[in-house]
This record gives sequence, C-alpha cells and structure tokens, in this order.
Amino acid sequence: MQIDALTLDSPFILAPLAGYTDLAFRLLCREYGAGLCYSEMISSHGLVYRQQNTIDLLQSVADERPVAMQLFGAEPEIMAEAAAIACELAAFDCIDINMGCPVKKVIKRGAGCALMREPKLAAQIIRRVADSAKVPVTVKFRSGWNHHSITAVAFAQMAEDSGARAVAVHARTWTDGFSGEVDWGVIRAVKAAVKIPVIGNGDIHSHEEGKRMMRETGCDGVMIGRAALGNPQIFRAGAAMLPSRHSRLTALGRHLELIARFFAVERVLAKTKNHAGKYFKGLTGGAAIRARLYDCKSFAELQKTVAAYLGREDL
Repeated sequence: MQIDALTLDSPFILAPLAGYTDLAFRLLCREYGAGLCYSEMISSHGLVYRQQNTIDLLQSVADERPVAMQLFGAEPEIMAEAAAIACELAAFDCIDINMGCPVKKVIKRGAGCALMREPKLAAQIIRRVADSAKVPVTVKFRSGWNHHSITAVAFAQMAEDSGARAVAVHARTWTDGFSGEVDWGVIRAVKAAVKIPVIGNGDIHSHEEGKRMMRETGCDGVMIGRAALGNPQIFRAGAAMLPSRHSRLTALGRHLELIARFFAVERVLAKTKNHAGKYFKGLTGGAAIRARLYDCKSFAELQKTVAAYLGREDL
C-alpha cells in the first residue's frame, strides 16, 4: 500500500486508540506484521502549549517506522502550529487529522466527528496542516453525523481536494458510537469517488475478515482498533481468529518486555494491567488468569506471573 511516497509493507494498520497505542504496543504490532501504526490521539493545544504529558505521547523510535501521529483540534492555526511542532520533536511518517472521534468531550470542543458538520472548517484545517507538515497528511472520519446525514463521499472528496493523501473511513455514524452495524457500502462508495488511498475501518475481528473487506469494497487498506487489543496476532496472515492462551501469553510477555524498555514501569502499572487483561478476554479460563494479573502488586510480580503461566502445559 502506498500513501504518497510512503510505502507500507502490509495494508493492515493499527488504529489510534487513546490509552493504548503507545510506543510499546505499536512496536509489538509492528513485530506481528502491522504495516503502519497510529499514535494515541494527541491534542493540538497540548502540543502548542508544550504540555509535558502531551509531548510524552510523541515518543517514537526508528524500529517502529513507518508510524503515524494522530492530531485533534478544531482551530486551523493551532492545528497547523501543532503539526509543525510534532515534526520538529519527533520522526513521524504521516500526520492524521481526527475527524471521527465520537467522544462527547471532544465533540464539545468542535473537534473529532463534530467537524463533519463543518466541512468548510474541516477543509481549512486540512489545508493548513498539509501546508505546515513535512509529511503526508491523512484524515480519519465516519460515515456521517447520523443515518439521515451520510456524507462520507462528499467529505472524502473535500479532504482530497484540500491536500489529504489518504482517508480512513469508520463506516459508522456519530450516533452509532462504537456499536451498530458497520456499512461497508459507504467505504465502497468513498473508494469509487476519490483517487487517493482509502482505508476501511470498523469491526474487523480477523485477518481474513480484513482481506474480505478489501475484496468487497476495493479499499486499499484496513484499520484495526479494538480487535488488536490483547491480540496483536491479528496482523499476521494465517493467524487463528482466537489464538491459544499460550500464544497470547507469549505476546503478552513480549509486550511487557517492551513496556519495561521504554517506560517507568511502576508509573504505568495500572495501564499495563489493563493491557494484560485484554489478552484473555473471551477465552476459556481467561477470567481466572485476568484476576490473578489484576492482583499483582508490582510490575515484577506481573512479569513473574505471566512467565509462570507460560510454563504450564495445561495452558
């Protein structure tokens, strides 16, 4: 898959997920075959005001490239300045503009999916960021605001005309949130309407399902979000839809190694437990394993517990 001059070695892409797609998880997904990984959603105001917690989200290393940063905001000047700062402080291969987040606190600021109701403002933001950034700009958005306003095709055309080099379409509306049926027909229509690459998004639960989306819609790539949590194997061709507990423990062990490499482990212990629990969701016996992991009082104990489970033949 190609985004401007950026070549991806796989069309399977890790979606931006607040609280999850940090450096360690992105590296893990790249190791399992993701062609491109997106950062957590980053506040344009946080970058412009040089807030340390926002700057920390820019953490990146050469081994994870190509990598994308996702930026959100509703003011063209601020977004452009934030994009320039991001390019100054970190080596990202593209910048994505979030125009699809349905979370109310984002919508109240006029950002995320709220911009789908303001296409002229959205166009200004895309143009300013594209002019400011030193890398290709992409845009992620939804089918529309509600089922009476399916505007994805016109919005994609506007994004292309404004300088976007690719678009990602979450085929749900704002009113759907993260539930409801995903309409692949919207992705198909967007692909037919623009010349830039189109990435399909929404409820892809396996590698095979992602390939089917590409076949049936013609989209150039597939973005996987929640289904990758606890299951980075999803990016690997031929992977089982429900990996064994042993393979999940192996992936978790590697995940913990990467967390220890890049973070102050005790400061991120609660977040790490949350990640760890995802590896056993929906699996027989998984609840007992999750409970044991959540009881760990330190990162070292968590690592030892995972290692002990990994050595058990009954898993």
